[in-house]
Amino acid sequence: MAEFKLKDRVAVVTGGSRGIGKGICLAYAREGAHILFSYASNQKAAEETAEEIKTAGVKCFAVQADAGKEPDFVRLRDLARTEFGNINILVANAGTAGKEMAVKDMPVEEWDQLIAVDLRGVFLAAKYFIPLMAADPVGKIINITSELSKKGRANYAHYCAAKGGINGLTRSLALELVPDILVNAIAPGPIETDMIMADMAPEWIEKEKDIPLKRLGTVEEIATTAVLLASDGGNFYCGQILSPNGGAVFF
Repeated sequence: MAEFKLKDRVAVVTGGSRGIGKGICLAYAREGAHILFSYASNQKAAEETAEEIKTAGVKCFAVQADAGKEPDFVRLRDLARTEFGNINILVANAGTAGKEMAVKDMPVEEWDQLIAVDLRGVFLAAKYFIPLMAADPVGKIINITSELSKKGRANYAHYCAAKGGINGLTRSLALELVPDILVNAIAPGPIETDMIMADMAPEWIEKEKDIPLKRLGTVEEIATTAVLLASDGGNFYCGQILSPNGGAVFF
């Protein structure tokens, strides 16, 4: 049976200081991977996450970076090359949900900013880290998208469009890079993260629970999917958009 361990592999995770990104970093570290993650602005949270990761006995580096800015990815790439040489796993997770508003009311700047972070950031991560990816064991790229990339949501057209773009980018990269690098995406359904619980109205959260499993998913459940795809157990997945969503596909 295939192994799900990641001992001594190197993972780069964008947006790794909190939420799903943090959960993935911790899960990878528990399986033995060394971690380099980026964060947007909260240095204290990033430092705390890095210290927590290091308790697993692995190396960890936290770097402030804007997911939409090319020079920041150059810095990330250079640090990864200096500290590790090659990497094995890339998780493009950094993103923002943006402001809730109808397209007719949306400033062009709001649209451009979200696309820059959520979609351009995934492109930049691939562009700068593919050349560092080791082919033995096979390299893995995992893009974090959303269940909303498939079904849309009123007043979140910019977010849904960006996540839909990630799906197309994932499948195109999968065809470009197979067999040396396997590219897949995770499209979570409603997940209980600190950001969701703090920012969303209670009635919205209750509505999201109206799925067959009758609850929100957990960060750990998404991280488990990310471990599968990053490990040798995920070596027959290519160009897939996996949807841990509690049965939301039926709604």
